[in-house]
Amino acid sequence: MSTSADPLAALAALPGVTESVNAVRTAVDRVYGHRVMRRRSNEVTSEAALRGARGSAALAGADWALEEVRRRTDFGVEGEPRTVGAALRLTAEAGQLLSIWRQSPLRVLARLHLVAAGGAEGDERVGRPRQSGEPVDEPLIGSDLPLPDADEVAGRLEGLAQLLLAGSEAPALVTAAVVHGELLALRPFVSRNGLVARAAERIVLVGSGLDPKSICPAEVGYAELGAGPYMAALEGYASGTPEGMAVWIAHCGRAVELGVRESTAVCEALQRGAA
Repeated sequence: MSTSADPLAALAALPGVTESVNAVRTAVDRVYGHRVMRRRSNEVTSEAALRGARGSAALAGADWALEEVRRRTDFGVEGEPRTVGAALRLTAEAGQLLSIWRQSPLRVLARLHLVAAGGAEGDERVGRPRQSGEPVDEPLIGSDLPLPDADEVAGRLEGLAQLLLAGSEAPALVTAAVVHGELLALRPFVSRNGLVARAAERIVLVGSGLDPKSICPAEVGYAELGAGPYMAALEGYASGTPEGMAVWIAHCGRAVELGVRESTAVCEALQRGAA
């Protein structure tokens, strides 16, 4: 497939992207080669899921300490608890949707929003893209990105789905970054778009085979890098310029590397018997 017929492959050829892809691949291979992964990979996966959910919730405004996420059970309470609960539910659900994603990405996105908005049964806006005139209850702090109208959202979501179904020779990092960035830029649902976008990125990274055991939580990395740089990089994606796209993909790559570092620390703790 030529890059002219494969837009994602064209993005992979942007300056600096190859270096990001290679750095991620090296980091992922290293943690998968850790001796703890031979017998205790399920424990690493579980811990990565918890830490990833904590990181995604932090970016959505609920920045709880890991131990608080671990001990709390009141995730149905309005405000931050519901945000953390939504992140935890999405992390658990994402792994169940890989086969459906390959057939219908839009069905998966609808399901992710339904899961994220748990407790909002009866709200016809849940689980479908927003319609004309429906506001988004999720301001992007520090970002002046315009909110696309419903028609643009519908068209771009369909275009994204067709792009994914057509397949690509692009590295998993590039595809995951585009899915993540497009959903953040579109904000297709009336709420919880950030949580859904990061869960969709996780599905791509796992389903592509880059991170099949889901032990490299990019969400940890995004939280560590901070909301300001996250939004600045997103503005690069939304600009559509080659430079801006490369900055976004590099940001996503760095987040994956930091997620790998987190899971490497978990492996080391398990090896010492400290976790």
